[in-house]
Amino acid sequence: MDYKDYYKLLGVKRDASQDDISKAFKKLARQCHPDLNPGDCKAEGKFKEINEAYEVLRDPEKRKLYDQLGPNWQHGQNFQPPPGYENVRFHFGGQGGQQFDAGGFSDFFQTIFGGSGGMGGFGGSGFGQGFGGQRRPARGQDVEAALELTLEEAYLGGSKAITLQEEAVTPDGRPYLKPKTLSVNIPAGMRDGGKIRLAGQGSQGFGGGPAGDLYLKITIRPHSRFKLEDVNVVVDVPVAPWEAALGASVRVPTLDGEIDLNIPPGIGSGRKLRIRGKGLQGKAGRGDQLVRVMIQVPRTATDKERALWEELAKASDFNPREHH
Repeated sequence: MDYKDYYKLLGVKRDASQDDISKAFKKLARQCHPDLNPGDCKAEGKFKEINEAYEVLRDPEKRKLYDQLGPNWQHGQNFQPPPGYENVRFHFGGQGGQQFDAGGFSDFFQTIFGGSGGMGGFGGSGFGQGFGGQRRPARGQDVEAALELTLEEAYLGGSKAITLQEEAVTPDGRPYLKPKTLSVNIPAGMRDGGKIRLAGQGSQGFGGGPAGDLYLKITIRPHSRFKLEDVNVVVDVPVAPWEAALGASVRVPTLDGEIDLNIPPGIGSGRKLRIRGKGLQGKAGRGDQLVRVMIQVPRTATDKERALWEELAKASDFNPREHH
């Protein structure tokens, strides 16, 4: 059977980005959709071809395998697949709610990617196992989306309503985005870069198969007062020179309210005090809050204050440049 150049069918270069491939498909789908060209057999055939090309090139795993095989795929009995392909099972669910029966794809597609044709000339033990056999219901693709949280939302957790834009296709083949609102339960202590899995909220399955999952990747917004160091929360707390020298109890903010913190006597500026369990969730458990002591000196002083500072300077033999 003949090799199909999927890049040529969509009119894109072999190094085209996923966005370019998607745009090319949508443009051709509008031109060739059978509903817009009733009775035009060529348009229907072209529509099936571009669907087949898009089904492969939009999927990174399928595209990688297709690029590996190339035009000489029929001579590939000794072809060594990339690591990890031994158990790959591709599905045929189209984007935007469209579903394409595997029977609508060419023999070339089914021979390589599955269906009644198996692996054809490739044979082999491990390589053929993931692709052959009878057509069966297949699970939909997993989908990833970004979810931005405030630091307080990530720390406290709770329920949050989010609205996503889901790609769909009208009956006449026009792509559009429709809103989809979901209620998300955010685990307390969610860290930056973590993921929340919403089962069954991904792409639709094929042939009655289950839908894929939706993964929300967490991004935490910068905070006006708190900073993150991995899963630890850092806050600067100003103290007076006499509080640092003599020790003191000061009010410090945390992400779930203020607490009293004892400042030990003789602490230096920039030193950090640890409040355990007041950070985000990490692999080894909850992180901590780190309170960085920042010694502040009055900008102006009264005559009495200046006299006391001068008296202290005379009485003390402390030299910070020697004791640093």
